Amino acid sequence: MTLALLGGALIGLGIFALSRFLFPARPGLAARLSATDGLRREAAASSISVITREEVSPFKQRLGESIGRFYAARGWEMRSARADLALLGRSWDGFLATKCLLGAGGLLSAPLVAGWISLMGWDFNLTVPVWGAILIALVFFMLPDVQLKKDAAAKRRDFRHAVGAFLDLVSMNLAGGRGVPEALMMASSIGDGWAMVRVRDALSNARIVGITPWQALGQLGEEVDLDELRDLSSALGLVAEDGAKVRHSLAARAETMRRRELAEVEGQAGERSQSMLVAQLLLCAGFLIFLSFPAAMKMLGS
Repeated sequence: MTLALLGGALIGLGIFALSRFLFPARPGLAARLSATDGLRREAAASSISVITREEVSPFKQRLGESIGRFYAARGWEMRSARADLALLGRSWDGFLATKCLLGAGGLLSAPLVAGWISLMGWDFNLTVPVWGAILIALVFFMLPDVQLKKDAAAKRRDFRHAVGAFLDLVSMNLAGGRGVPEALMMASSIGDGWAMVRVRDALSNARIVGITPWQALGQLGEEVDLDELRDLSSALGLVAEDGAKVRHSLAARAETMRRRELAEVEGQAGERSQSMLVAQLLLCAGFLIFLSFPAAMKMLGS
């Protein structure tokens, strides 16, 4: 009875998926507006920053575009994931295709496990490998998100460090008598790190697009989800006409960022020290158990 219900459910799911593929639902007004906003954001981001994107195979490109249209039709924007991908220079379509392929690979574990159990000659229930495969598929489907968050957090921390140095350079250029746009451009031209290159590309393309440099920094902050750049854009937009106030404000922001980074480093060092202490305590406890075990067994045996 269970096998019949499971087989009927799988057949019905296959028929439903085939019907949705052959006769896709027309997106509503909200979905179309969301897709239009997404295209506008991508066009603005591409005009502000020029970075090297990863190479994606044609198959993954087509698969990712299909999944992207499915997301857009339902209004799933995934802004956090898009910002992390933009920061890492990865493709949105390639990311979606990787998630789908990993999930499909997890589903293939069901027949593999069932075949292995059959070869061993053991009796088993078919629902066990099926639910196990579904669980593995879900885990595999979420693995790219976990790795993306980890890589983006490290990259964003490096970006914040570069922004702090950039603010100091801008403040020194302002102290030398340059205007705000010239100070921003001169400060970004010092250094060839990837973060400084992103800032320099945004400022260079701002002249082509016809926007102010602080607006370009704000759009770059929106693209990579960096609060420091968004705050810098707002501050420069408010006091861009007064060089002295801008200089003092930027110096104070750079000092605040350095103190925050120092506090984070000290916190990480403290966590690692606690981890080492716990490991040493466990090692000592294991050594004591190893020493006392023969005596305890002798006492219990007697």
